[in-house]
Amino acid sequence: MSVLEEVLMENPMQEVAPNPIDDVMARRLSCREFSGAPVSRATVEQILRVARFAPSGANIQPWHVHVLAGAFKTEVSAALLHAFESAPHEHVSEYQYYASEFPEPYLGRRQEFGRLFYDSLGIAQSDAEARRRQTGKNFTFFGAPVGLIITIDRRLAMGSWLDLGMFIQNVMLAAVGRGLQSCPQETFAKYHRILRPLLSIPAEQMVACGISLGHPREQARVRLMPRADVEAFASFNGFED
Repeated sequence: MSVLEEVLMENPMQEVAPNPIDDVMARRLSCREFSGAPVSRATVEQILRVARFAPSGANIQPWHVHVLAGAFKTEVSAALLHAFESAPHEHVSEYQYYASEFPEPYLGRRQEFGRLFYDSLGIAQSDAEARRRQTGKNFTFFGAPVGLIITIDRRLAMGSWLDLGMFIQNVMLAAVGRGLQSCPQETFAKYHRILRPLLSIPAEQMVACGISLGHPREQARVRLMPRADVEAFASFNGFED
């Protein structure tokens, strides 16, 4: 059974037929183990060329992408991994990604993520060293041949961050359409002081996140992280039964 078929099984009475875009969205996942098979520059350019059609307020297009591959990516990874292993607490993002406190249902979902994720890797919640090693894999882009560092002009406001999110989603969906997978990673934002000189990032640009991009080592058989049913997050008004 395909991922899309599993999604449709949640609502077997669905009247509207699925389309290929549904399949692309259903197959997207955050991959944390890549095969290392090469991805050409032409493929990455195709992905970015289509992703740029993401909507943005007043057509500002607030995104900037640094594409890393080969020896240069290896050099950047080594610098990031050294910073992570030597002084991780000295590096923080220039923006706050998570709330200081989580109300329900968000707290429960975050706790469930940690449980499911580390259980899938055979890592005990209490094994701090194994969890640290797993976190360190972020900085090698989980073995992906291509890494993206996404930045945004710090002089822009929250609306432009919404635009940036839609662009990032377009990148990931375009990757799935080409047989690839990706993993968006906020943790790169913490190491902006390391990335800035290596990538010649201007002072007005803020590191938003990174994305690992490549061929997954194995195709996912089941979706690891559950999603809330539509009834849990959507309210419908004005429709006739």
